[in-house]
Amino acid sequence: MTDVTLSSKNPTAVKAEALVVATAQTSDGVAVVSDQLPTDLLTQLETLAPQLGVTGARDEVRKIPAGDKLAADVLVLTGLGERAEDGTFATETLRRAAGAATRELAGLKSAAIALPASDDAEITAVTEGALLGAYAFNRYRTSGKAAPKAAANAGAKDAKAAGKDAAKNGKDPVAAIEILTPLHKNAKAKLAAERAAILAAAVHATRDLVNTAPNELYPATFADAAKAAAKDVKHLKVTVLDDKQLASGGYGGLTAVGQGSSRGPRLVKVAYTPAKPGAKIALVGKGITFDSGGISIKPAAGMEAMKSDMAGAAAVLSTVVAAAKLNLPVAVTGYLCLAENMPGGNAQRPADVITIYGGKTVEVLNTDAEGRIVMADGLVSAVEDGHDVVLDIATLTGAQMVALGSRTSAVMGSDDVRDEVKAAADASGELFWPMPLPEELTANIKSKVADVANSGPRWGGMLNAGLFLRTFVGDHPWAHLDIAGPAFNEGGAHGYTSGGGTGVGVRTLLTFVEGRAAAAAALPAK
Repeated sequence: MTDVTLSSKNPTAVKAEALVVATAQTSDGVAVVSDQLPTDLLTQLETLAPQLGVTGARDEVRKIPAGDKLAADVLVLTGLGERAEDGTFATETLRRAAGAATRELAGLKSAAIALPASDDAEITAVTEGALLGAYAFNRYRTSGKAAPKAAANAGAKDAKAAGKDAAKNGKDPVAAIEILTPLHKNAKAKLAAERAAILAAAVHATRDLVNTAPNELYPATFADAAKAAAKDVKHLKVTVLDDKQLASGGYGGLTAVGQGSSRGPRLVKVAYTPAKPGAKIALVGKGITFDSGGISIKPAAGMEAMKSDMAGAAAVLSTVVAAAKLNLPVAVTGYLCLAENMPGGNAQRPADVITIYGGKTVEVLNTDAEGRIVMADGLVSAVEDGHDVVLDIATLTGAQMVALGSRTSAVMGSDDVRDEVKAAADASGELFWPMPLPEELTANIKSKVADVANSGPRWGGMLNAGLFLRTFVGDHPWAHLDIAGPAFNEGGAHGYTSGGGTGVGVRTLLTFVEGRAAAAAALPAK
């Protein structure tokens, strides 16, 4: 993880391999957003902007030699787009610009960032963006020829060392970042930077899990990863139900989906319980470690991205761990619903009827609508455990992408909880859009033989799935977050968002939990 510090150094004097400065679009061309760089340097940069290809647009990053007026080696210009009418920039704009810059600085040891950071909100945004952009997943990269050759000529122990020491094809993120701000000694600013580091670590942990190959990450090893993440974190406990315990305990959803794989399902509870918690929050995550579609098998093209079908569970795990590290005064329990959906000889079939934990029956019409089935077990368990509110998060439907695209997630559920999630998303900088759960669509999931069917018509598919989940929470305060598209970036990196796993949802969930913690703290003592 990249180290981050706050510093009051003048940008001209900071000795770093790269100095990051913002640019903005203006009616006259380009402005360099800095009140500390020499006037003649600003004039020179703005005059040469067209020749340098600098426009100041969002997500634009240009690197040029720093010259003799700066102590840094390279000057990095990152675009903010146009200013608001009051002359400022939105915090999400700063977050994205910082992240876009640090993405381009992989392989460097040090960088200084001189973006606007004159209040707590700006410091938070710049620090978060810088750390979120400083990410790379190089676990499987080797030097190509050197590592295998070294391994072939070495013993097992030496071969392992040779693999570790082999040069990576991919570059590691920038090692250390200084955020230049006049508030470097301010207590709130320091806390904001510390929180940003914890938050970024949670997002990176989520990305790592999503990016891990499915032959390595399956329900049992995911459960092991949860135990490892919780190790040495105060007030955090992990409980694992294996496939035999799930079957005997009546968790029919997880059992049915997982029975087609040689690697059985798991239900993992990750419980953060501080002393005298002011509220109890449940987070339920879909954890299909690989989704072939089962007997209703998916098309081969693009199936490799289905290693990301556990992104909801990964976000839940990381959020609970982050809440514990922040010592938030609320209890948060994550329910990781883990299974591998495979078309094995023992796989569930269309027309099967299964019994979810708690007793409701489901007619399976489509084995590729498996996520909602495992989530049903987790939702019933979460409601049974008596939480004040239940949120679930899942890469649930392709219909989410049809409706909202690949960057905007959906949220639906109890009106007040749905709106609270949307507010948390807005505050965190993540894109969520509220969706309805129309009563008339409940006919779409009616079964001729069971309490409910797991699939309905194509039209309103995202809402059908939400209504299915609502069947298992009843009137309990609840919201469902569908992150199918935004969880895995199959296109080019942008802003602070890497290719592959994005870690979407962590920031929204953590902000929601922090909001509940603040509300609980504001209540009069009993």
